[in-house]
Amino acid sequence: MPQIMPRRTIYLPDSVEELVREQALGNESFSATVVRLIELGALDEGRESWPEWIGSFEGPGDLGINAEKYLGLKPWGPGEGPGDEDPR
Repeated sequence: MPQIMPRRTIYLPDSVEELVREQALGNESFSATVVRLIELGALDEGRESWPEWIGSFEGPGDLGINAEKYLGLKPWGPGEGPGDEDPR
């Protein structure tokens, strides 16, 4: 019987999507590339196991607007820092 994989939707900033596409191997799908990169990142962090799930809406309130900053792809601005709420 074939294994069924549920679809999970996440927001990736354009710069992260571009990074994922650059890291794809051969005919590897976008989803497979994302999974591989997450697993490699977890191994690089020294984790021996991965969580079975990651709940939605967990994390700082400004994660959506500052995702690229949390990922280290953009610098924090003056007076900004992790966990700061969106000033809008």
